[in-house]
Amino acid sequence: MTERITPASRLRGRMRLPGDKSISHRYAMLGAIAEGTTLIRNYAINADCNSTLECLHGLGVPSAHEGNELTIGGYGLEEPVGLLDAGNSGSTIRMLSGILAAQPFTTRITGDESLSRRPMERIMRPLEAMGASIRAREGRYPPLEIRGGKLHPIDYTLPVASAQVKTCVLFAGLYAEGVTTVRQPVPTRDHTELAVREFGADIEVREGVIAVRGPARLRARELEVPGDLSAAAFFLVAALLVEGSELVLEQVGLNPTRAALLDFLTGMGADIRIPRLAQRAGELVGDLVVRHSRVRGGLIEKALAAALIDEIPVLAVLGAASEQGLTVRDAAELRVKETDRIATLAENLQRMGVAIEVHPDGFHVSGGQRFHAAELDSFGDHRIAMAAAVAALAADGESTVSGAEAAAVSYPDFFRALAGLRS
Repeated sequence: MTERITPASRLRGRMRLPGDKSISHRYAMLGAIAEGTTLIRNYAINADCNSTLECLHGLGVPSAHEGNELTIGGYGLEEPVGLLDAGNSGSTIRMLSGILAAQPFTTRITGDESLSRRPMERIMRPLEAMGASIRAREGRYPPLEIRGGKLHPIDYTLPVASAQVKTCVLFAGLYAEGVTTVRQPVPTRDHTELAVREFGADIEVREGVIAVRGPARLRARELEVPGDLSAAAFFLVAALLVEGSELVLEQVGLNPTRAALLDFLTGMGADIRIPRLAQRAGELVGDLVVRHSRVRGGLIEKALAAALIDEIPVLAVLGAASEQGLTVRDAAELRVKETDRIATLAENLQRMGVAIEVHPDGFHVSGGQRFHAAELDSFGDHRIAMAAAVAALAADGESTVSGAEAAAVSYPDFFRALAGLRS
């Protein structure tokens, strides 16, 4: 599918974003192993989160959608009769593997062509240390064959900051007899810690260290997923780019471990306000008001690179239009996402006449640049598709984005939502 995007004169309006992907995955998985039926409002309806539900269905977990409400029945997984398919979702295969490692049966789980090229050693090592047996293609790629069983707790230091790997180990720790400890080199998003506590597990969190006691008895909950801040990033940048724009993004998740995005944008000079804040199930939620702003530019490196890893593609677009440009370092993780996001991002920007200097772990894009109309490509990557669309809003003519259907992985209605803000 190809989307045609003409330059925008301004963007105006109020909108509710889809449910946060990260939280939706976690609530569904925990609901599947909790006692009783869990109700999840504003569950993210996208390909990735649907992959989680399909895998859970394959494990005998019943669920039903009514609008954006999901009910999921828990307590007890069944041996799947076939191969589980995580689709394009790294979150699904990595986090669910922690639960599968504790089951008294063998599970085979795979993904699409893109996911099948993503290495899995980071979850295999700690799960094998806990007692699971895991086989992988070439020793590191999906499909994974996970022979589960009785697990023992470990004290594990993450070699690289990763919320998905941390979650995998903590989910396995819910089944182990004793305390499983995860130590992280830099803070990562803490949705797992909040969700595990909300479902009733005994979890202790102190600086850089998370400890969960198992075996845990989880109980069903009624929960609401906040709007996805990663999805909000595309609209925030769009409003900042297009003159005369003002958007209100309602009920967005503002978890402090995700606040790096807002801190970074306001540090660049972005006009973003939060007129209302509340707390739900441990998660901060609020409205964001963003107005067109001239921004300075910035540097993303070290812990900030890990915190902003999903938002870097669209921040690169903003960097090209900023006064001083954007430099990204310590972001080699971008190379092993759905695509090599450094390469695919650079390709699209170069097609638009934007100069970008690429490095193994990042890039530098100079500021004060203009976007020229071009034929852009998603390369099958949802974040690249959406970043390209935002850049096209500021171009000097009509651009196209081929493979635009890739946006459905995280935001099926993205292009319609973006078009609806034109005024």
